[in-house]
Amino acid sequence: MSGEVNGVRETVVVARHLLPAGMQPLRGRFEVVEGGLDATRPRLLELVPGAAALVADPAVPVDAELLDACGPGLRVVANFAVGYDNIDLDACRERGVVVANTPDVLTQATAELALALTLAAARRLSEAERDLRAGRWTGWDPAAYRGLELRGGTVGVVGLGRIGLRYAELVAALGAEVLYVARSAKPAAERELGARRLELAALLEAADVVSIHAPAGPETRHLIGERELGLIGSGGVLVNTSRGSLVDERALAAALAGGRLGAAGLDVYEDEPSVAEELLAAPNAVLLPHIGSASVASRDAMALLAADSVIAVLDGREPPSRVA
Repeated sequence: MSGEVNGVRETVVVARHLLPAGMQPLRGRFEVVEGGLDATRPRLLELVPGAAALVADPAVPVDAELLDACGPGLRVVANFAVGYDNIDLDACRERGVVVANTPDVLTQATAELALALTLAAARRLSEAERDLRAGRWTGWDPAAYRGLELRGGTVGVVGLGRIGLRYAELVAALGAEVLYVARSAKPAAERELGARRLELAALLEAADVVSIHAPAGPETRHLIGERELGLIGSGGVLVNTSRGSLVDERALAAALAGGRLGAAGLDVYEDEPSVAEELLAAPNAVLLPHIGSASVASRDAMALLAADSVIAVLDGREPPSRVA
């Protein structure tokens, strides 16, 4: 029977939590141990010895210490996310551990959320709602809460992968001109959307809205800092649904407070779940708690894909989406 070695069911450790769509197929074949959303690092180190598979998520650093705690029987780390900056890929390769992620199934949900943040920040929705709830709204005022329309505006997309491309399609459908930064040209996007490829500095200067869709890594840490925020300017909007490390959070808060940036829409932060007090206090920042992929369809599909990766590797097959 699949999932057994010498008549003993193999162990799959879910570091924190996996939705039923993923847990059900795993429980049917393996011994499954779940850490829970409140699992601490010491608790996780206690749970993983003997694991054949580890299901992680962006909140779980998978490093040499954790891999060694799992032991030599570990064969796969399935990350419940499209990004995998929480995983030491070199350490996994050295130990012969396969790493898989959950791409594609969250593309639409994350792109839609990036669009929602774009609209909310550009149209000052959070600021207007706060004033209404606090009783500060005194009636219709033609000069109040004026924001930016996307039609006729210019949107810069930093990273034109799956999610960045879908976001570009959505804003283009609303009448925005699309600029993009990517390692290589994207002829289809240029042909179908009229997108233009620029260097980062030129894009930041030209765009009314800048939306980040690049992977996290040493080369992209603080890709957007004080200088880059200055290029976007006092009328511009910054949106980030990728990873918090791409934006210098302190510089962003200072730019918002000083009027050097018009607004920001953020779903990710440098030190999650902590958020800089200065950002929390900024009236022109729309802040969400990392919910980019949080649609019912997307999260269920992610859970199932993570389970499929575990099952495939423990069955001796290639996982649906392998990154190492």
